[in-house]
Amino acid sequence: MTALAEDSVVTLDGRLQPYTYRRHELIEPDWRRFPGWREVTAAEWESAQWQRSHCVKNVRQLRSLMGDLLSEEFYADLERDQRERATMSMLLPPQMLNTMNVDSTEAFYADPVRRYMLPVFSDRRTDWPSHPFASRDSLHEAEMWAVEGLTHRYPTKVLAELLPTCPQYCGHCTRMDLVGNSTPQIDKHKFALKQPDRLEEMLAYLSRTPQVRDVVVSGGDVANMPWARLETFVDRLLDIDNIRDIRLATKALMGMPQHWLQDDVRAGVERLATKARERGAQLAIHTHVNAAQSMTPLVAKAAQALIEAGVRDVRNQGVLLRGVNTSVEQLLDLCFALQDNGVLPYYFYLCDMIPFSEHWRLSLAEAQRLQHGIMGYLPGFATPRIVCDVPYVGKRWVHQVADYDTERGISYWTKNYRTALEADDPEALERRYEYYDPIHLLPESGQAWWEDHAREAQGRDVGLAAASRAASEAIRDA
Repeated sequence: MTALAEDSVVTLDGRLQPYTYRRHELIEPDWRRFPGWREVTAAEWESAQWQRSHCVKNVRQLRSLMGDLLSEEFYADLERDQRERATMSMLLPPQMLNTMNVDSTEAFYADPVRRYMLPVFSDRRTDWPSHPFASRDSLHEAEMWAVEGLTHRYPTKVLAELLPTCPQYCGHCTRMDLVGNSTPQIDKHKFALKQPDRLEEMLAYLSRTPQVRDVVVSGGDVANMPWARLETFVDRLLDIDNIRDIRLATKALMGMPQHWLQDDVRAGVERLATKARERGAQLAIHTHVNAAQSMTPLVAKAAQALIEAGVRDVRNQGVLLRGVNTSVEQLLDLCFALQDNGVLPYYFYLCDMIPFSEHWRLSLAEAQRLQHGIMGYLPGFATPRIVCDVPYVGKRWVHQVADYDTERGISYWTKNYRTALEADDPEALERRYEYYDPIHLLPESGQAWWEDHAREAQGRDVGLAAASRAASEAIRDA
């Protein structure tokens, strides 16, 4: 079931509520409306292997699938974006494409899922396509690698990037510097160590670092890792006494639920969940749904299957993206679609400051208004926190800002712990760290200031990043 805002509810005193909850049956859209899938059977559609082998990877394949549903102007728009702006290569599973509106070219342009999974050149800003402080590793995760692929940013938590691929590539990916194929704009970084060696180094580090209790197992997307190899890694994590929370990160729960409905995967999840429970640890699934229409019966079925297998929770970490989920109605529709179907609304992040993302990003003030607007409708435990992932700091609720210059769009943040980069820095807990609003949203005076200071800002950012990376490498070498 899902919720959609329809006719407003009139209260006893005759006033209208700003948002109305309605519960509706989920529907799996008919994939046979696509010319290229007219002969596809239900058995094929529900096969993970069929889904993987029929992903759309380029404009030619999209044309073949769509037939005459889209105009030539759209394809030209898409091709230009692929040449000049895209930071992620095209990879769209049938499941995701099937949730998009293809009634007309105009409807396809306006579709929320299309907007972030298949961006086109006309979507992007032409005045400020990238913020001057945008960077390909905007959260500086690689600078905080304890070993290759293992980011130790928070005192008790680590991020394990097991692999650099996904079943689907999101246009706004925060790890666009490492994940996926290179594009004309971005020559992707590569892991230096072979995967088995990297995983061994991760396990060894966690075994000798007892203050770590929480591991996010990610990538990429763990759904792209052969299940036997993933299960072995998680099983060995559960053998480390200090590890008490493990979260498997997979957008594929929504993008390719067929993977998580496979018998061997469900059986493996049950084995891991049972072992976690027996030793007093918790295993959870974290997914990434950004639009209510993405919740279909197959997605709900996959979420329920994982809960029945014994995971602690299936939680959603979405990203606020303009044109996708940045009205109160869109956000509440999505949260109720999740909550009514076994997925806990958990976080919504401000879109990170990667290149060519300004058309998606919101200001901090907009995010604060959204947080206010969704309060009181959902249960407290299912009301998502809207957070800003501040470079060199980490997640902060949007109302935790220490100071905010709304004219120049600069917010200032503090933190209460040190990363490895600041182990010997006495100023780390007193320093204020900066985050930046999109420049095109600023008043004229603020935009003029950035026109004058953009070049200076870019140079300072490069210098800070170089110094930080050098410090990180020195720590690792020691």
